[in-house]
Amino acid sequence: MGIEELAGRLREFAVDRDWEQFHTPKNIAMALAGETGELLAELQWLTPEESRKVMDDAAAGARMRAELGDVFLYLIRLADLLGVDLAQAAEDKLEENERRYDAGTYRGSARKAPPL
Repeated sequence: MGIEELAGRLREFAVDRDWEQFHTPKNIAMALAGETGELLAELQWLTPEESRKVMDDAAAGARMRAELGDVFLYLIRLADLLGVDLAQAAEDKLEENERRYDAGTYRGSARKAPPL
């Protein structure tokens, strides 16, 4: 299922429950931040190596999948409410990052590029 189909299902989900009144960009952005915090909590205190292997544990993996799903759905809903083509926004951002962080200069470096 693609992003547009998911957005449509989320719209229907909200309509069926009379939740559009609550689904403002502000509220959805706040819910997205909350869900992102729950995703982070799943990785908190893990070593880098443990975080790479989190999906090896069935229970932890299920929690990660659930939190990633929550974050993704709220992001799709927010983009839909704002009329943003999420795939295009991601493609545009990737192209910008490719210009800002050329491989020859930034290979192996975590330093931040200057603003464009």
